[in-house]
Amino acid sequence: MQKSYPKIDIPVLPAQDTALESCSAAEPYALMVLGDSMLPEFEEGEIIVIEPEGHAHDGSYVIAFRNEEYIFRQLLQRDGQWLLHPLNAHYADEAIPDLTAVKGVIIQKQQRGGRRATRKRYVD
Repeated sequence: MQKSYPKIDIPVLPAQDTALESCSAAEPYALMVLGDSMLPEFEEGEIIVIEPEGHAHDGSYVIAFRNEEYIFRQLLQRDGQWLLHPLNAHYADEAIPDLTAVKGVIIQKQQRGGRRATRKRYVD
């Protein structure tokens, strides 16, 4: 017979006065694509790699912060205005005042569980 132990909650608290040295805001990171706003180029479940300090320009795929949330879109410049453009026509473009909303540039994608042959790079 298995012995039963009482459940207890053990809070995980950050150590005081220590820096998080294992992660840098300047290092590339990966996210999974959710939703259909970037179809057909990016399918739900694919993994995108973001370069936080990447150079964003007209046509770049970016992660931007707007309306208190992060959003994945294509950055376009039209008539002197910057737009966050979803590839899926069922979603609307969103204007941003400048590039400070851009928090990273997509540099690569890979199908979930895929091999090297399923990778695609977006920067040279």
